[in-house]
Amino acid sequence: MMKLIFESFDRAVYYVENTSPAVFYLADKEGGGILINTPSFSDALLAEVNVIMPLKFIFYPSYFGAQDVDVWRSASGAQSMAYGHEAKRIKGAIDLVLDRENRFSRTIDFLPMSGRTESSCALRCKNKPGMVFFGPILSMGESGWPTLAAQDNDYSFENRMFGTLGLQDVKFEYAFTDDFDPQASQYGPGADVAIQRELAHVFD
Repeated sequence: MMKLIFESFDRAVYYVENTSPAVFYLADKEGGGILINTPSFSDALLAEVNVIMPLKFIFYPSYFGAQDVDVWRSASGAQSMAYGHEAKRIKGAIDLVLDRENRFSRTIDFLPMSGRTESSCALRCKNKPGMVFFGPILSMGESGWPTLAAQDNDYSFENRMFGTLGLQDVKFEYAFTDDFDPQASQYGPGADVAIQRELAHVFD
């Protein structure tokens, strides 16, 4: 049910297979176990997650990935997190409503990038090799790398464009998105350079 897609000395990333929006489990030695998005609740999946590393936090890049929020919270004891107004769109309790002051840990922080939704936000691991969990902010392009593509239900595509310009100064090797496909997605290493190349086509 869970597929290991990245591993280093201080963290590992697992993809929960056949989930849409994609669900990832970040097992980080400093930050703890962080579930990014939640699928329909499953006792078996929670047990599998806890074997890897006890689940401490659940992060929602947007309301799109929030399923069975309260069931996951009560069964795991994990704290749920979302940025700003996104918490109001999520059906379930959010324990920590993030703002620009939240740093989470020495090596993990958040990148608010509104536009796909009102308060969509990415999670970044700053320690090398850096990685960003973009949620729906970027999506897979024809090359397999994440890019910016307008959607019919965008909160503000203009905001999305401004937000991606800020990525020029962000260094990271790996990138994960809500439409992750283990057979087709390109996610790293070299994600920051590849994404800048993709975005250059968008802004041309």
